[in-house]
Amino acid sequence: MQRSRLRLAIYASAAVVAVGGGTVAAFAATSPGTKAASGLRAVFSTDSDWGSGYQAKYTITNNTGATVNGWTLAFGLPSSAKLGSFWDATITTAGSTETARNPGYAPTVAPGATATFGFIVAGSGAPTSCTINGASCAGGGGTVTTAPTTAPTKTPTKPPTTAPTTKPTTPPTKPATAPPTTSAPGGGGGGSTLVAPYVDMGLLSNGSTTLAQLGSSGNLKSFSLAFVTSVGCKASWFNAFDPRSKQFADQISAVRAAGGDVKVSFGGATGIELAQACTSTSALQAEYQAVVSAYNLKYVDFDIEGAAVADPATIARRSTAIAALQKANPGLKVSLTLPVLPEGLTADGLNVVKSAKSAGVDLDLVNIMAMDYGRSGQDYGDLAIQAVKSTKDQIKSVYGNSDAAAFKMVGVTPMLGQNDDGGKFTQSDAKDLVAFANSNHLGFMSFWELNRDKNACSGALFQCTNVSQSPFEFSKIFAGFKG
Repeated sequence: MQRSRLRLAIYASAAVVAVGGGTVAAFAATSPGTKAASGLRAVFSTDSDWGSGYQAKYTITNNTGATVNGWTLAFGLPSSAKLGSFWDATITTAGSTETARNPGYAPTVAPGATATFGFIVAGSGAPTSCTINGASCAGGGGTVTTAPTTAPTKTPTKPPTTAPTTKPTTPPTKPATAPPTTSAPGGGGGGSTLVAPYVDMGLLSNGSTTLAQLGSSGNLKSFSLAFVTSVGCKASWFNAFDPRSKQFADQISAVRAAGGDVKVSFGGATGIELAQACTSTSALQAEYQAVVSAYNLKYVDFDIEGAAVADPATIARRSTAIAALQKANPGLKVSLTLPVLPEGLTADGLNVVKSAKSAGVDLDLVNIMAMDYGRSGQDYGDLAIQAVKSTKDQIKSVYGNSDAAAFKMVGVTPMLGQNDDGGKFTQSDAKDLVAFANSNHLGFMSFWELNRDKNACSGALFQCTNVSQSPFEFSKIFAGFKG
């Protein structure tokens, strides 16, 4: 889920390989004190700049003749710039220095190969310094100590996905006040998925728990199912299952029998989103349609983050395909899940919304990933509320609607407990955000991620919130959202 979770550096896990009739998760860890080969280079570049911030990346190239096992890149930012969300790396902040390390799913860089990670910066100013494995980014070496990345011990039938991530990453629902049944632009409401936390479906594949069990424990009925990505130009549950095989259909039927429903979310922070993999709009629409048909969906979500949020060609292709998908499926509700800062959607994210409108998409919701701001000393509940207000104003500017109608088009998805950037979204923050959402009648509430709330533990962020809580405590707070 968000860029680093839903976005979003949530997973320390690696690949999924097919074995017989199922799949087994294969996990890679980097040993402390691994000797790295010399000759690494890292180049900074900016993908987009909107004045008050920018999106950038580092591209690491292994110019040696040996595989590099683990990398650590440290860069300094000027006082005018502050790191926000990030993806394809884990980043920690100490003063003005940001330290990025390889993600657990990609611990090595082969000879001649590259590795890339991206991030959002609020403010202005390029990095003032850069070292890779302790030496100059112009061509360094040294010894890198990378903390072992412990992956889940389960062997899921499918791999853990992102959020959100982060985030993204992410959502069960709550019994909702009936929202509008039409989906005119600015309508909002989310239908029976008014509250629908994201569920990393990769964590449910071994049958140890079900959507229905998660919902009953947390007073929730509906869920956002993460994530459908691609294998070539073919839809895939996180590179493990073809949705045409109707994986999870029994669980979805049980959710509907209990009065809830699901959104299937395309995209996320890891993997390749279908719009990036399919070069033909008609082929892209066909893959979206295959998922809609497999599960008789009334709601679909597009979690667009990382490089995908800044790629004009795939944005336009996706928008055109979604508009055609809606025409072929009257009443299908569409949400866009996008990275956000307290100041609102980035320029890239706002362009995604504008593209959808221009293509004729009947947009139900703009769901903001209210997490990973890079402001760990501040109140993440207050920042989420600020982000909602800022996004509402942006929606008004695009659609020309009222405050009430714009608020109805906003969904909000925080990351429970500790965020990837070290900030924390607490139970008190959740209560404040739900109260604000009720007062202003937002269209949708979610969070990343339901299994983390169930586990109520301290440990790896893909499975723990790292705050003191009882199981499903956040779920029960979010269930208080009435729309």
